[in-house]
Amino acid sequence: MQRTIAIGDVHGCADEFEELLEALELTPKDRVIQVGDLVNRGPDSRRVIELARQYNVEAIVGNHELRLLEAWRNNKPSLLKDYDRPTFEQLTEDDWLYLEEMPSVLYDAKIETVFVHGGFLPDIPWQKQALDIITTIQVIDKKGNAAKRSDAPDAPPWADTWRGSPFVVYGHTPRPNVLERPGSIGIDTGCVYGGHLTAYTIGDQTLTQVRARKAYAHSKRLPDPI
Repeated sequence: MQRTIAIGDVHGCADEFEELLEALELTPKDRVIQVGDLVNRGPDSRRVIELARQYNVEAIVGNHELRLLEAWRNNKPSLLKDYDRPTFEQLTEDDWLYLEEMPSVLYDAKIETVFVHGGFLPDIPWQKQALDIITTIQVIDKKGNAAKRSDAPDAPPWADTWRGSPFVVYGHTPRPNVLERPGSIGIDTGCVYGGHLTAYTIGDQTLTQVRARKAYAHSKRLPDPI
């Protein structure tokens, strides 16, 4: 029996990524989808990409991959943030090609589920939403616009107003625990900040988690470590 399994934001945490992949006891029939931000902040983004290839993981583009790609394509290292630079310098030509091939979303009609990095606005068909929205949205501000939590700290998560269908599995917004709503589940549980790396199996709705070896980065929104 084939399983469809989603994995949250890895952020270069190679040891935890490998431990989780092994814990899942994958078979050749299983489909594994990673919901973006595979790289950056953590200690070994290149090995994370190697593991993704080894285990045939389908990774979706996140805001961290987009920024790296923009700097690489346009030869503009000035676009990089400090924590982008180690990744930028590590990656090989094959790694860049892997990032370039990442889709913006993955949709599985059989299970009526869409996988995306950030999320969606509620009143626009999900297929028509711009890449900069679906990779960065965390909350919806008072004007009904997509926003980051840091820019609208009192605004509700976008998932609070999403009713589906389809069901949405997403990452991007780190929390101590998964955020379950009737039409979605957020599975970024802050591994790079000392939390957990989470896998969610769609059919039986089970969670598989591994604890971070350490806190590799600090978050203003989360205790350190979670």
